[in-house]
Parts: sequence; structure tokens; C-alpha cells
Amino acid sequence: MKISGIVCEYNPFHNGHMYHIEETRKNGATHIAAVMSGNFVQRGDLAVADKFRRAEIAVNCGADLVIELPVMYSLAPAELFARGAVHLLNSLGVVDEISFGSECGDVGELISAADALAEIENSPKIRELTEQGSTYAKAVSAVLGELYPKAAEIISQPNNVLGVEYIKAIKYFSSHISPFTVKRAGAGHDSGEICGGYASASYIRANMADSASFLPKNSAELIMGDRADIHRLEGAILYRLRTANPEEIKNTADCADGLAERIYSARGATSLDEFFESVKTKRFTMARIRRIVLSLLIGITKEDIKNLSPYGRIIALNGRGREILAEAKGKSLIPFDTSLAKLSRNDGISGRFAELEATASDIYGLAFENVIPTQREFTAKIILQE
Repeated sequence: MKISGIVCEYNPFHNGHMYHIEETRKNGATHIAAVMSGNFVQRGDLAVADKFRRAEIAVNCGADLVIELPVMYSLAPAELFARGAVHLLNSLGVVDEISFGSECGDVGELISAADALAEIENSPKIRELTEQGSTYAKAVSAVLGELYPKAAEIISQPNNVLGVEYIKAIKYFSSHISPFTVKRAGAGHDSGEICGGYASASYIRANMADSASFLPKNSAELIMGDRADIHRLEGAILYRLRTANPEEIKNTADCADGLAERIYSARGATSLDEFFESVKTKRFTMARIRRIVLSLLIGITKEDIKNLSPYGRIIALNGRGREILAEAKGKSLIPFDTSLAKLSRNDGISGRFAELEATASDIYGLAFENVIPTQREFTAKIILQE
């Protein structure tokens, strides 16, 4: 048995994701455990389809076990997103490798870039550049470029960045998990181009009605219905912004000094687009602002993000997934279960994680043309396949 872990959003699951799973199997993986973002995703947006539908697609298309990445990590910067996901894979106690896509396709180069980042991440020059108005990512790239130009080149591409963060997280946990990368095929991340039968998830989301050919059949059938749209939450978000006090905004996860003040000053905006344009600067990216606003709406604080997930919630599995759990029995570092209600009762931190997940789910349900009923976290049918 060789168990490979994959960190994913599958928003939506497309041909490139199928290729990644196939290549992971070719590398010897007999079982695949996926840690998947729930209803909110790392770019600061809503998943087009709810997590239970996306988990079903994942299992239909090659994954064996789907574990939910808690919402505070799915709405976190790349470093914390990766750390939260690797924590869950490591905590299973039986995962042999983490498989991820990258532009460079070379694990050695990614490991070298991770080592270089570790050397310069506390450089005072980075803080100096951010205070001058640079984004954190650009400041890191500039400092890295002076000392390790190859590493700077590596982290200039988005999938490479996540790969480096997975490697850093493996080292952070002193995990035995080994990294394996599949060179990204076809269209680049967020590309508007079509290449060799592949299109990026962003292209597919923008052209959903014409993108069936870029999706496996199982994915196309489930995704083509009612889809979530953040603009259906516009009233709720603007209400939350107008009623939040400065301290609440300041205490929201990933909200830095300066940004909290900008958000508070723009709270009187009459539309989401107006608000985002008022707050965005060269220093603060749109994705970061969107993540913070959604975190404020859900109630995720800086204190919440200090805690690693105290449990692993399973939202889909098949027969091989059951074999993974059987292998993990007595070896896992945290409890894994399909029942959020059961997991929430373990301790206070578990209760808080479950509370935020339920709140996020209830809010997400409002983003559909046909509103999803409340309490879906406790009533949705978990996908159990043979």
C-alpha cells in the first residue's frame, strides 16, 4: 500500500486534475487521500459548487478519501493554507507522499527554493520593502532574487509557490511524508488560454456553459446546475462591514495594520465592487482583501488561525478510502470521522472549528439562486462508495 496525499480545491474538477491523479497513480500510489477546501476557496471566493458535490466528483474521478480543509485555512494565505492541509495529511499517520502540480516539475528545485526561503524569511529588508508599499510576496521575491535568483524564478509561478509551501510545511512538522510533483500540463494557472484539451479553472468558471469538454463527464454533470456567486452575498457583506467596529476588523484573520483602517474607512461603499476598488492597493492584493472580508463575515479571528485542526472531517470515501482509515487506526494523531456533530464534542477548540464551519455553510447557502437550507453541515449525506 502506498498512500499519496493531494491538496486541492477542485473548483471545478477538470481534465488537468484528472491528469494529476493519473500521474500520481503511475508513480505507484495505490490509495489517494485528498484534503479539499470546503465552500470557500483560497483566492477569496466561493466554490462554484458545494463541497459535498465536489467531494463526490473527486471520488468518482480517482480520489479515495476526501478530508475537508477547515474554512480558516481554506481562506488563508498560501503558507497557512499549505500548513493546515499538510497537518491533516501528516495526522493520518499513514500518508507516504504529497503529490502536487508545479510549473517546474522538479522536486529538487522546489526543495532548494524552500531552503532559500527559510534563510531569508526573517530579513529586515522584507519588512522595509513592505513598509514602502510592496506586497509581501514581491518583497520576498526581491530579497530572494539578490541572493538566490533561481529560487526567485521558481516562486514567480503560482503552482511552484504552493509546492514550496507544502515542502516547508513537511519540514515544519518534521514529517516523514515525501514530496512528489507532476509538471503542470496545458494552460497555466489563471490563464485565459486553451492548450491541448486543458483549460485553467478560472477560464472554466468564467465560461462554464461552454467548458464541458474540459471537464470529466462526472464533473460536467454535477457542476452545470445552480452555482454559488459571491455577489448574491453583497447585502450580507455590506451589512457586516457597516456594523463591524474597528477592533473586530483589526482582529480578523490576516488583517494587518493599515489594511484594517482602509477597510473601516471604506465600509460605507454601496456595492462590493466599489468597496474592493476603494481598499485595494499595490501592497494589499485583491485576493487578500477578499479573504479578509469573507473571514469577517464568517467570524474567523487571528486567534482562530493559531490553532491547527483538532480533527479531520471526512466528506467522501470509497472502499480504498476505508482501507486508508483502517491502516490509520492506532496511528492517526487526531480523530477522523464523518460526523461534524461528533467531532465538535471532543473539546473547546473542536467546538469552535465546527461552529465556524457551520456558520460558513449557512452563509454559503445564501449565495445560490435557490437558497440552500440552514444546518446542512449536520444533514448533508456523506458520500460513501464501495
